[in-house]
Amino acid sequence: MGPTRAQFIQYAPAALAVAAAAAGPWSALAAGAAGAGAWALHASAPALRSLIACGITATGCGIAAHQVLASGMNPLFALGLAVPAGAAALAHHRNTASELPATLATTTTAGQSSQAQLITAWWKEFISGPTQTEGRKLIQPGAELAHLVLEVGDDSVSFTGIITLPQGQQVRVKAADIAAVYQIPVSQVEMGDPKHYAPNALPVLVHLKKAAEQHQPEIVAGAPTTPEQVWAAYVAVPEGAMPGTTLVLTRYDGPLDWEGVATRDRRAIGTVNIQDLAGNLNLETIQVALAPTDKPSQMGVRVMKEHALMHGTMLSSVVDELSMDSRGYVRLGTYIDANAALVPLAQPGSGARHLYLVGGSRSGKSGILEQILLSAHKSRIAVILASPQAGTIAGASLAAYCGDGLDEAMGALRLAYAMMLDREARYRSPAFPFTDPLIAFIIDEAHMLLSVSSPYHAEAKAIVEQLTRRSLKRGIGVVLATQTPLAEDLGNSTVIRSQLLIGGGAVFLRCARGQGSLVGANAVEGAEGIDLSRIPSSWPGQYQKVADRDMSGLATAAAAGPEDGTFGLGYLLTPGSQAVQFRSLHLDVAPVSLAGDRTPVAVEDCEAWRHREAIAQTPMVDQRGKNLVGSLADVLTAAQQGPPAPQQQRVAAGPTGPAAPSDGQELIKPRILELLRDESIPMTAETIARKLGTSAKHIKPRLSELKKRDEVTNENGLWRAA
Repeated sequence: MGPTRAQFIQYAPAALAVAAAAAGPWSALAAGAAGAGAWALHASAPALRSLIACGITATGCGIAAHQVLASGMNPLFALGLAVPAGAAALAHHRNTASELPATLATTTTAGQSSQAQLITAWWKEFISGPTQTEGRKLIQPGAELAHLVLEVGDDSVSFTGIITLPQGQQVRVKAADIAAVYQIPVSQVEMGDPKHYAPNALPVLVHLKKAAEQHQPEIVAGAPTTPEQVWAAYVAVPEGAMPGTTLVLTRYDGPLDWEGVATRDRRAIGTVNIQDLAGNLNLETIQVALAPTDKPSQMGVRVMKEHALMHGTMLSSVVDELSMDSRGYVRLGTYIDANAALVPLAQPGSGARHLYLVGGSRSGKSGILEQILLSAHKSRIAVILASPQAGTIAGASLAAYCGDGLDEAMGALRLAYAMMLDREARYRSPAFPFTDPLIAFIIDEAHMLLSVSSPYHAEAKAIVEQLTRRSLKRGIGVVLATQTPLAEDLGNSTVIRSQLLIGGGAVFLRCARGQGSLVGANAVEGAEGIDLSRIPSSWPGQYQKVADRDMSGLATAAAAGPEDGTFGLGYLLTPGSQAVQFRSLHLDVAPVSLAGDRTPVAVEDCEAWRHREAIAQTPMVDQRGKNLVGSLADVLTAAQQGPPAPQQQRVAAGPTGPAAPSDGQELIKPRILELLRDESIPMTAETIARKLGTSAKHIKPRLSELKKRDEVTNENGLWRAA
């Protein structure tokens, strides 16, 4: 292989200096040839001028030396003439030294080193093409490795580059693919997080040969070790929960009670699986908590011998924080770091906010709904409540409208939808001021209405989808509670869940085993890796506390304390953040007792509200569950003309015999009184009508007449015998 262009430019003057002393006049021809060669090789102008000057000097010295030797003079004089020629060569070397790096860079671009050529050849052969062995499929044609940089150390070899595709395409090359091509472990391939880069350009770092790793601290069974050592040995390793991180303690009160900050050097930590982390630290899941920081490369970590939220925060101690602040937030509980856990019920200048609540039996879900009812009442927010499982919400009396029972809850859905249509019709005029109260539409046990097995599935799904999409700007927020995060609890509607999460926050409490995983089809962004079924029902040590039985008799005046269970413990997710462990406020007093004036916040006087009873009885979809009524006028027309829903046409025999006529005659009043006295519980007009086998529009006037005669009483829509 001949000399490179850089080598020719650099060493040709030295050859001229030697040749000048030997070749005499022929050195002029050599200088000319060198200049022509440099010109042909496209040498830069400074290098060419330096080369010509060096050639002229060397040629002149050569001619003079030849004449000295031919005249018989002392050969030492001829040897002395070689000194200027050498000096000229050295000067040329110095003149071109500053240009050599650029020249070499050009050479490297044109022809890579042997190692880089091999790396590129393998990449094209197996991953990108166009070269390909017959019978083998490329991993991703066109995924070129650009900006290749090779780093070679004493005992390590690695290269970096950017996997590049044309605009509009997405990188599909995986770390396992690269590891298979270069026959190295997958752990030696590091790829950038696609969320932080363009879809068609993804950086990659490949360790072809890794330097010998430092010995991890030896963990001896039973021997005391520091959290930093345990972290480095089990968590920061490639197969650990947070690989590549280092732990710096900020507080240490023992091996099971410390706080620290995990940092990954200039790289985002990403999603952390809390189950894997607890396993690495050999702890129970409830003993470990994470707290995201402002930097994606850092994560707060807390290990607890006794859980920080075990003793709870009393509802009565934060009464002033239950009302909505100027940003629209109310206090729902306390975070693991002792800060107040806030959720938005409204956004100033924008409208209301949604809230998605998940929690199984005895998880604290009903307590949170009672808190929200109290916060709405203290914030002057009107409430429409749909409670398919009758009698489960203690603070239902604070609601302006309460649909208690399956049929009545469906009526509340219809009323909330009609209120949205009413406000849409009125708010179309720019001159209309937004002076109506905010409305919180609370749906407890929503799966009883939305699941496929519900008789109201199609209608409820259509209404809730429209409400979650359109109601916020109209000042109506949806608070939807289900027992699990499973898609079937929301009628298999991805629209409902996504709109709830976009339009507000989410609370995740304990769920039944196998029903609380927030991965796969039930994945929620910001709550990845959380399994709600792993939230224990009791605190560590509670089993021994229960085992110490007290046989002195039932203490009827005793009240449950926050240490008696983990109810209210879960995760709070607000828009744009990651789910953080929190606990709702402990209801040391009944929330309704803190309401002050218990008169419900009234909904504005409008067409939908004035016809609320008829609207609650009117289906909003056809028999196939399609063609949802789209305007207030159509709703009112259907309410005046349409028959009651098929589910409400069940005719039941009354306590005194066959069903009475539904024309409102006097005979129905004794039956109403007898029913209220026999049942001994307050009922809505709809419940009375259903039990008597008639419609509410015939019952309402009779109830009003009985009330004037002081034979019945009405409190917040609930009727009872006087």
